[in-house]
Amino acid sequence: MKGSFIIMGFFIAGILLGLQSWVPEIIGKHDAGIYALYILIFFVGAGIGGDVNLIKIIRSISIKYLLVPVTVILGTFIGIAAYLLCFPKENNVDSFAVGAGFGYYSLSSILISQVSGKAVGIIALLSNISREIFTLLFTPLLARYFGKLAPIACGGATSMDTTLPVIVKYSGKEFAFVAVFSGIVLTVLVPLIISFIFSIGS
Repeated sequence: MKGSFIIMGFFIAGILLGLQSWVPEIIGKHDAGIYALYILIFFVGAGIGGDVNLIKIIRSISIKYLLVPVTVILGTFIGIAAYLLCFPKENNVDSFAVGAGFGYYSLSSILISQVSGKAVGIIALLSNISREIFTLLFTPLLARYFGKLAPIACGGATSMDTTLPVIVKYSGKEFAFVAVFSGIVLTVLVPLIISFIFSIGS
């Protein structure tokens, strides 16, 4: 839990520095964050690859773990359906489209903005960023009380990159491949599912 608050602290510090214009312009222009992420993922991969039990871990992965992205999709849509039951006046199509971002806030918000307008696009952005931040903060509790797969499900598409380090730390290296696989599948499906939702809702 301490590590999650440290992550959140750096995130908030970055926002405050950005608001005060204390961050060099070169960082924003060249998207330094993505390069820092690449370096972080490299070290996660190096740590996994350096494990002498790597082959044993891969062989021990059950085929049922490959169904993780399917359960993430179903769980997300069940949650949206429950939300719509509580707030029946909300737009069903937009609500399902926002949820179908699965944490992939950059692409999903753009796709949704093009169809439903900037207001819904901003909601998609905030909703999916919240999913990522929630995973970063509460992975220790999710892994402890809901099982090792819970952080992967919570992270959605982000389990392959931004939330992967914290997932590996609290769920274990043996779940790294499940997290990456689930994240990749969801990332690929995001534009397809959002387009499908809008097509059947039009």
